[in-house]
Amino acid sequence: MVAWRGWRAAASVPVLVLIVLAAAPAVAPASPEGAAEAGATHPELGTMLPLWTIIPFVGILLSIALGPLLAPRFWHHHFPKVSAFWALLFAAPFVLVFKGEALREILHIYLIDYLPFIILLWALFTASGGILLRGAPVGTPRVNVLLLAIGTVIASWIGTTGAAMVMIRPLLRANAARRHRMHVIIFFIFLVANIGGSLTPLGDPPLFLGFLHSVPFFWTMTNLLPHMAFVSVVLLIVFFVWDTLLYRREEPRPSSSVVTEPLRIEGAHNFLFLAGVVGAVLMSGMWRPGEVNVAGVHLGIQDLARNGLLLLMGALSLWTTRAETRQANGFSWFPIKEVAYLFAGIFMTIIPALAILRAGSAGALAGLLAAVQTPAHYFWMAGGLSSFLDNAPTYLTFFNSALGKFFHGVPESQAVAMLIRENKVYLQAISVGAVFMGANTYIGNAPNFMVRSIAEEAGIAMPSFFGYMLKYSIPILIPLFLLVTFVFFS
Repeated sequence: MVAWRGWRAAASVPVLVLIVLAAAPAVAPASPEGAAEAGATHPELGTMLPLWTIIPFVGILLSIALGPLLAPRFWHHHFPKVSAFWALLFAAPFVLVFKGEALREILHIYLIDYLPFIILLWALFTASGGILLRGAPVGTPRVNVLLLAIGTVIASWIGTTGAAMVMIRPLLRANAARRHRMHVIIFFIFLVANIGGSLTPLGDPPLFLGFLHSVPFFWTMTNLLPHMAFVSVVLLIVFFVWDTLLYRREEPRPSSSVVTEPLRIEGAHNFLFLAGVVGAVLMSGMWRPGEVNVAGVHLGIQDLARNGLLLLMGALSLWTTRAETRQANGFSWFPIKEVAYLFAGIFMTIIPALAILRAGSAGALAGLLAAVQTPAHYFWMAGGLSSFLDNAPTYLTFFNSALGKFFHGVPESQAVAMLIRENKVYLQAISVGAVFMGANTYIGNAPNFMVRSIAEEAGIAMPSFFGYMLKYSIPILIPLFLLVTFVFFS
């Protein structure tokens, strides 16, 4: 049984969730009229917000990028306060000007987006943290390629976050004796935390959102496999060459023949809880029992049930996994706390950016969106914005743009079927861009940040926000994505 102090630390995130929900006004059944507006931003908000309202969002991104580099000690101890500062800098004038509408927007993004996001991460982080692979092989180039390939394949079935949390610790232990390890984590972020989630709606939130909007479940498997296979194979080849060159420089070179103990798994029952997490997410996309109204925000009963099941899976993992197993796994709560605090600020400050995007031709980015015409445009715009914004609403913005471009006025389910039948390359471009280009920055996809934090706790000096981009993602991924454009979207 996990010690009491472990429960206290673990409770920091889910208890925040329960407090917020308990503090909300009484829950009442949603009316049919309200249900039609569920989850919708006020249609005029994006038309009224000027572009400079995204300054706090830019500010928090720059803080994440520069804080650990320029003031590492201050940042380590005070990053929650920095996140809160930028959040309040936007929220205070926003509420002052738009009053009740602003409060509804803030409640909407936290109840609909942030809390489910952090609950899912917490459940996956907790369950995967109880799985310990003992006797891990030494991280030779071949072993590392095999581990990366396994993580890439399973990411489409348990999600990029689930795969990243399951595979990162065995990868770290395999390479514990090596001096050159940073590049291993970088390619892990590229492949397991992003590109691997391309083949099913379970892999990455944008694809799940497409599934909820009438894209068939297995459409991604048959239509995105060539793109995913092409990029993954190229990256694995590049990694193998890179890792081989660095491995030969290791002094003394780790011996692949040394096995300190038999290969075995402790805490394997946590795979059941991971399966429960996947099942809960899938259930919420297929079951539609109705909605409830929380302070003007319409919440699906299936979403509340999913959140409850996720919290239960995490709690059962804590209850049934020995504390010694988590300790041997190098498990701590800091990575999930860091993500929770920083993304709480990011989700607040991202409100104007998403509203302006949703306003389309009536918003401050009308000229930019109007220029999106070809599949290559959709690939780079959906991907470029997904590198810095939440890739789920970004996907939905360009998804709706493509439907309106070809089938204006057609009911959504029919329009999606027609898009797939007549112009599927546009949906491929949007899907691939939103998923693949999350690897361009640390904040492009949720597991990126968490993997970096876990690696740093293991003693690996990871690059800064800009260092990651300038040294790795831009020189490696951008040329590869240009090649993807030429091969698939030209």
